[in-house]
Amino acid sequence: MTDDAATTGPRLKAERERRGLSSQKAADELHLDGWVIDALEAEDYQRIGPSVYAKGHLKRYAALLGLPSAEIMAGYESRAQAPKLPASQPANVRLRTDAPAVSSLPWPPIAAAAAAVLLVLGVLWWKPWHQRGTAPVTSRPLAANSSGASSDIAADATGAVVTSATTSPTMSTPPPAPAASDAAAGMGRARLRLSFSADSWVDVHDAAGRRVFAGKGRANSVKTLAGAAPLRMYLGFASGVQLEINNRAVAIGPQFVAGDVARFEAGADGVLRRDSHAAAAPAAGPPSAQAPVARPTG
Repeated sequence: MTDDAATTGPRLKAERERRGLSSQKAADELHLDGWVIDALEAEDYQRIGPSVYAKGHLKRYAALLGLPSAEIMAGYESRAQAPKLPASQPANVRLRTDAPAVSSLPWPPIAAAAAAVLLVLGVLWWKPWHQRGTAPVTSRPLAANSSGASSDIAADATGAVVTSATTSPTMSTPPPAPAASDAAAGMGRARLRLSFSADSWVDVHDAAGRRVFAGKGRANSVKTLAGAAPLRMYLGFASGVQLEINNRAVAIGPQFVAGDVARFEAGADGVLRRDSHAAAAPAAGPPSAQAPVARPTG
């Protein structure tokens, strides 16, 4: 293995510049975004995604530049299998070992004063309700009535029973306000990026039900769509599609896939939810070619 095999990215860049191609021109030739070419030349393969995408893009890029694919792939494998060195702590970083500062406030006297104030307030609140307890009180069970009236029965100095009734309005606690809908969190403008490692049918509708795109995604191609979220999505071959929402990679969970066909709603917050219109989604096969299709943004 030559030294060039271990420096795949610089070798690709040097050959591209020798041929007089800009990175954007090379991306257009391969039907890719410009940042994919930059990532390949910088050997930033993690930015591209799973290794299957990086390998596929490297082979096609090497073929475009007339470089031997075997050497390019050998350089990729040596880079991928190289052990990663643990990040060392910078020499100028110092760990503070100073003891935490102890507040000089006199907390015990403050706590004692607060307790005394609470005690006085409790006595003042309790006393008016028990001023009538000095006279003997005749104990008698009281039946609760439906009007919410309460009776206080006490005996005066002559032994007569004095009854005072007060009626209090029934207090009702208002129901708590409903929590914000989970779907509302996914509303907004969403930009989708679909990277295809295999052919797959795609059908996308926006939040208003308008079709954003319907058609076939070709293997080793990238398609960019945008619309009002949540976006209802149908993928005919989900395992061959890598999804990004607003420049963030999103995994398509197994709860949204049946027979390698995925149906879900993609929110602007990057969260996938179950399709609330699943009954209206196509039962099987590609979406109708006769339906009006909006042009993708990229």
